[in-house]
Amino acid sequence: MKIGVPKEIKTHEYRVGMTPECVRAYLSRGHVVTVQAGAGLGAGFSDEEYTSAGAKICPKAADVYSSADMIVKVKEPVASEYGLFHSGQILYTYLHLAADKPQAMALLAAGVKAVAYETIELADGSLPCLKPMSEIAGRLSVQEGAKYLEKPFGGRGVLLGGVPGIKPGRVVVLGGGVVGTNACKMAVGLGADVTVLDVSARRLEYLDDIFGGRLKTLYATQANIAEEVKTADLVIGAVLLAGAKTPNLVKREMLATMNKGAVIVDVAVDQGGCVETTRPTTHDDPTFVVDGVVHYCVANMPGAVARSSTLALTSTTLDFGLQLADNGVEKACRESCAIRKGLNIYCGRCTCEPVACALNIEYDNPTF
Repeated sequence: MKIGVPKEIKTHEYRVGMTPECVRAYLSRGHVVTVQAGAGLGAGFSDEEYTSAGAKICPKAADVYSSADMIVKVKEPVASEYGLFHSGQILYTYLHLAADKPQAMALLAAGVKAVAYETIELADGSLPCLKPMSEIAGRLSVQEGAKYLEKPFGGRGVLLGGVPGIKPGRVVVLGGGVVGTNACKMAVGLGADVTVLDVSARRLEYLDDIFGGRLKTLYATQANIAEEVKTADLVIGAVLLAGAKTPNLVKREMLATMNKGAVIVDVAVDQGGCVETTRPTTHDDPTFVVDGVVHYCVANMPGAVARSSTLALTSTTLDFGLQLADNGVEKACRESCAIRKGLNIYCGRCTCEPVACALNIEYDNPTF
């Protein structure tokens, strides 16, 4: 199979869909890999490293797309890329379609076979291709939140860890999954006063067990959320419903009760956000203010640490990508329930039920 790796063009997106080691893995299975010139530079991989691994280098994205049976990316395609796909082509990347109907309609119209990293799901319910980026985003959320709490960046001027004689900053984490757990690790490590809220009693028990008395756990009721955000210095939105749009847990009216200069980091922005006032931002212009509360809603947070992110991401996406390249989408879906759950779009049909429900479009469960 001919595999294409285009350069990511989303604002300040420096990750790349394959490392040179991934290229070697595909070539060892008899596939051909074409990488767009400069695609790996942001993550520290030169064109020479790709050619040494056996890849072909192509200067133009259009040529990469036109010659490829399968496209391996990191982020969802943007509008300028929609016209580059051709019918029957495999697209393997993050998609986050539930919050992006224009993209979904474009991929349906293009007739592609789109497999989303974020909905590939193992038998135990885990999301292996989402996990490494969730870990990174969770840790970055506290790092970025701490920065934007600084007065020059519009924040309250609070040091999360405090110093002897003053109270530490208060961090409220909404969601105790992979993102939330990693946010808690960073916030607790800084010495902040941390509260995590989740709907799962089992998850709260787990977090209480691993963190002991270093954080507080609460059920994520609307009353508890409203009460906790009132006194928070930093709120981390870490809620995920695989493939579906994230519910708004922090309502607009709650912002008026919050401290002026408090910071919200909504990691769930890719799926619509768990804060009602969330809208996607970029690394160029990462924040905006609503009712005196600073919102950080960068939709590709891990792109800021591109080398670490690329290495972590490709270590988990490679095996599923090889299965797709070796077998094609149809056979791969028959042989792997995980890949079948990752299939979001197939030849003009939406094949992921949560996405179809979120976008109010027809769901079709194909038989291969």
